[in-house]
Amino acid sequence: MKIIPVILSGGAGTRLWPVSRKAYPKPFMKLADGKTLAELTFDRALDISTTGEVITVTSRDYYFICRDIYKTNPKAVMDKQIFMLEPMGRNTAPAIALAALQLRAQYGDEALMVVMPSDHLIRDFDSFKKAVHTAAEMAAQDYLTTFGIHPTQPETGYGYIKAGAELGTGVRSIEEFVEKPDLETAKAYLKSGEYSWNSGMFCFKASTLLETMHSVCPDVMSAAQACYDATLTHHVPIEMDQNRFAEMPDISIDYAVMERAPKRAVVDSRFDWNDIGSWNSMATLAESDVNGNRVEGKAIAIESNNCYIRSGDRLVAMVGVDDLMVVDTKDAVLVAHKERSQGVKDVVQFLKSKDHEAAIYHQTVHRPWGSYSILEDADDCKVKRLVVKPGQVLSLQLHHRRSEHWTVVDGTAKVRVGDDEFLLNANESVHIPVETLHRLENPTDTDIALIEVQCGDYFGEDDIERFEDIYGRTDDSKQAS
Repeated sequence: MKIIPVILSGGAGTRLWPVSRKAYPKPFMKLADGKTLAELTFDRALDISTTGEVITVTSRDYYFICRDIYKTNPKAVMDKQIFMLEPMGRNTAPAIALAALQLRAQYGDEALMVVMPSDHLIRDFDSFKKAVHTAAEMAAQDYLTTFGIHPTQPETGYGYIKAGAELGTGVRSIEEFVEKPDLETAKAYLKSGEYSWNSGMFCFKASTLLETMHSVCPDVMSAAQACYDATLTHHVPIEMDQNRFAEMPDISIDYAVMERAPKRAVVDSRFDWNDIGSWNSMATLAESDVNGNRVEGKAIAIESNNCYIRSGDRLVAMVGVDDLMVVDTKDAVLVAHKERSQGVKDVVQFLKSKDHEAAIYHQTVHRPWGSYSILEDADDCKVKRLVVKPGQVLSLQLHHRRSEHWTVVDGTAKVRVGDDEFLLNANESVHIPVETLHRLENPTDTDIALIEVQCGDYFGEDDIERFEDIYGRTDDSKQAS
């Protein structure tokens, strides 16, 4: 029995702002132990893969981040990892359907796929593997199987699954899916013992899923097939055809398939599970002091109770307050009452309405070639520190409204300005006038660092015209450097 995990890696994670932002969302934020959810999910996926292969469905922007995270896993054979890149978000049904088409093409009708989001935290690998084994047995019998998390409290932030007839030890048919309930309904669900939390994880044969989609959601299936047929699937990574993908319905796998499928099952899953859906969820991962305060980073709480503090480089001090959440990053601070943790997404919506960069970017922005940190952002200049990874190359580009001045602070850079190409060593600099073609490359086997000073009347990232780019970004000039 071949089992190939499918990781869905994307989403904005707006309820975990300011740490999770669109350009660097929840799967990539570090937990207290220094690991990321994406790192832990990939490790868990490798643990259940029977071939050492994992399919990751993500975007072009996140592909480079995922790839670099995966490379750090000693169990990973990177040549075996399959990345399928979405040109835009279209919810989970299109993503899973395309992964199923790829899996069936590679492994045939009997191969099983275990679908898991990249932003869930599960530490009990042994119990998780047992649940996967049970789910695989049902999937082999052509059931569309999901993992129902045994509820421990009347949670209003999750959807629920009502179990039906028993199909085997620890697995039952699905009677119905229900939406997020109010508190009294959630209490009734918990008391009845018939409901579990909908985890958003699944196990099925790729062929069974596709046959079911032909029957219950033919519009999604036909659009997925057309997109897959138009895609160059032998390329690495696999980039889904943009025009066909844009025509796919924006719908979840629950609505499109699971609620309509005739043969479906739920595994009673007893492993620990946390979808880290809010700062309250994140707080449960930190140890509590005698006053109920949970602290990550540099912080002190005096005469304060039941607070959560996550700090970065700065010391955060709280005096005489209760039930607050304080999350401090280099360029933004969140202060909220614990009972309003779900409302953090409203902050992001407000920032978006004002076109504020803090809705999308951190002070440090990760790019395929490395990263840059904004040191100053004034009306008359912008200053960045760039770190370029070994062998990486920024796009050949020019700017219409700003000049740039590069100074190497560490390493040796290869620079093109106009038609001239030369090496720039530490403590050496170069000026790049407006409307001048330029490119930066790291020809060495260690990171290089530069300071970039921009001067002009506009410093937006959309003032970039690309001519050549090894990362395929010449069609999207609004991405940074």
